[in-house]
Amino acid sequence: MPSGKAHGSVLALDNPHVASGLDDEASVRAGARLLPFVLRFVVVALASFLLGALTVFAQGWLPDEWRSFANSASGWTLLTALMAFASRAKPSEASLLGALSFVILVLGYSAGATWIGLHYSPLIFVVVGVVVGPFIGLAAAWLRDHGWRAAAATALLSGIFVGESVYGLTVVADTTAPHYWVAIGALGVALLAGMLGWRIRGGWPVTIATVGTALVAAGFIAAYTLLGVL
Repeated sequence: MPSGKAHGSVLALDNPHVASGLDDEASVRAGARLLPFVLRFVVVALASFLLGALTVFAQGWLPDEWRSFANSASGWTLLTALMAFASRAKPSEASLLGALSFVILVLGYSAGATWIGLHYSPLIFVVVGVVVGPFIGLAAAWLRDHGWRAAAATALLSGIFVGESVYGLTVVADTTAPHYWVAIGALGVALLAGMLGWRIRGGWPVTIATVGTALVAAGFIAAYTLLGVL
């Protein structure tokens, strides 16, 4: 024979007023869970558009030594990763935030260029943002993890920073100052060293982080050189 508690629960569910109240409570809980997610997206979208537009003006404001920050893929990668990391979103959400941030940075840059009478086609880097942005966001979230996830995240971000550093110090060395390229390369090495000392332990994770950084850097140089030809 069912207990009185179970019998009461069945009666409560049969009561349309009680059932409606339960549905309303579930909707409130779902809305409460959704609100932080929506707020993160709104804040990241607005910040990305503003920062993207500001990079156009920063190309004129920044000293020659640091102007490359406002005209580099690593600069947008850094901003995207920082926003995804600061959001403290779970990895699946951070992946979406990464794509959103990178794409809107590009669109903000395009809007800023249009504002001052310049023409900039965002198509290529919007595609780059759609493809690469999710991985940057995911990597930013995985920096809080351990093991192979932290290693893969480190390899991607450090590899991009080191790769563009090498690209800047070689391919465009004649037309740009070395200061930013040295700084972003040092940041990539510092991130790798810090993660190896803090979160990455064991043979395979260490190998993934170190070898992965070198491979991503080499891939970045090859891809960026190809984009420069297109």
